[in-house]
Amino acid sequence: MHQFLPCLVRHHRGTELAAITLGHPLLDEYLAFVAVRARTNTWLAVASDLKIFFGVVAKEPAQVNTADVFAFLAVQRTPRLGERVVRLEDGEAGLAARTIARRLSSVRGLYGYLTARGDTGVTGNPVPTSLAARRPGGRHGRGGVPLIRTPRTLPRVLSPAAVDALVAALRTHRDRAMVEAMVLGGLRRCEVLGLRLEDVNAGERRLFIAEGKGGRQRIVPVSARFFASLGRYLDQERPASATTERVFVVLKGPRRGAPLSAAGVDEILDGARVRAGLDRATCHQLRHTCFTRLREAGMALEAIQAQAGHASIDSTRIYLHLANDWLAKEYLRAAEAIEAQAAPRAEANTR
Repeated sequence: MHQFLPCLVRHHRGTELAAITLGHPLLDEYLAFVAVRARTNTWLAVASDLKIFFGVVAKEPAQVNTADVFAFLAVQRTPRLGERVVRLEDGEAGLAARTIARRLSSVRGLYGYLTARGDTGVTGNPVPTSLAARRPGGRHGRGGVPLIRTPRTLPRVLSPAAVDALVAALRTHRDRAMVEAMVLGGLRRCEVLGLRLEDVNAGERRLFIAEGKGGRQRIVPVSARFFASLGRYLDQERPASATTERVFVVLKGPRRGAPLSAAGVDEILDGARVRAGLDRATCHQLRHTCFTRLREAGMALEAIQAQAGHASIDSTRIYLHLANDWLAKEYLRAAEAIEAQAAPRAEANTR
């Protein structure tokens, strides 16, 4: 049996990523298909997932079967740092369930494409959507048991004092504007980096998000504090020689004036986190902090959904659980109502 071992290669046209290949015609054609449908980060993630999968199974795509998928799952669950070292959030020693689920989704997508083509030698998808339900005549798919159970963990948010410390540790108006876009407006890192000069409406204090998740566009209001920081950055720091329409650019070095990268934002945030003495502070944590505070302040869940750019309100409901003050007030209101109803009955029973 011929063994296929993938080799991920990124092909650039200037500074632009033009193609990603794995060294197999079917996989390379699928990645070209993904490239026109997904964002760059998704494209890269799918390529990486497929490289890992075929690196483990070491088979031609048409030779992979369901047993290979289960063998891959077993490898992913193998303890990384020893049997006794587990994550606190889920008690697992292997890869996180969400990571494994994403990799399976990438492989399932590949085989859905190969099956639909009809000219690849693949007649079915080897990645089951679920196990059969545990009863006679149990249905597959939605009625079965999922292959991977992903824990519904609550994301951590920063306290107001931690946010203040982080912002104070930032060194430029540019950095402060980027962090405030996330912690005051709830923007994702990719949305901050995707902002163009024409997307900024300072008069109405709004931003046009042209590159939201899933290709969804939206207009979001952001606090005046962000626009003040942004104005100081544009007036005092952004190089006049910059030719890009991207708002946030590199300020120093050989790439001065070029669009800032995701790695650059992470490096800025990590440096500020260390200087502020915080254990953890990520871009997504700032976004979670924003929506948690908005919910605690009484903002309607549907409004938070629109601000966040969530396709489903199910994604937004997590902020009901994060907003502790809201939950406590709702509980106390309901408990007081119950007590008020019970008081006349108790009084009548004592007569």
